[in-house]
Amino acid sequence: MTADAPGAPCMKKLKHEAELFKAALLAGVKYAEGRGAVEFEPTDSASQKLWYIYRLLVHDKVIQPLPEDQVSEVTMRHKLAIWYSKQLPQDHPLLR
Repeated sequence: MTADAPGAPCMKKLKHEAELFKAALLAGVKYAEGRGAVEFEPTDSASQKLWYIYRLLVHDKVIQPLPEDQVSEVTMRHKLAIWYSKQLPQDHPLLR
């Protein structure tokens, strides 16, 4: 378990978390655009997409919200990586 700063939530780092997050961001963009909720622009940053996708998934009750005092880019990245990892088959290389 790691904590980023005093008072920060303890999160167990996932193996391949960076790769899982990248895939989760792509899946989140596809989800949001497929739902007709947004059309992302090529100039939208990963950070902007992350915030929008996290809030949309919480709104749609796809993921549990983080306590507001714990919402940060680090915790949202982790949350999206977990969300995406649960959609993968157990033998997927990113889960090993």
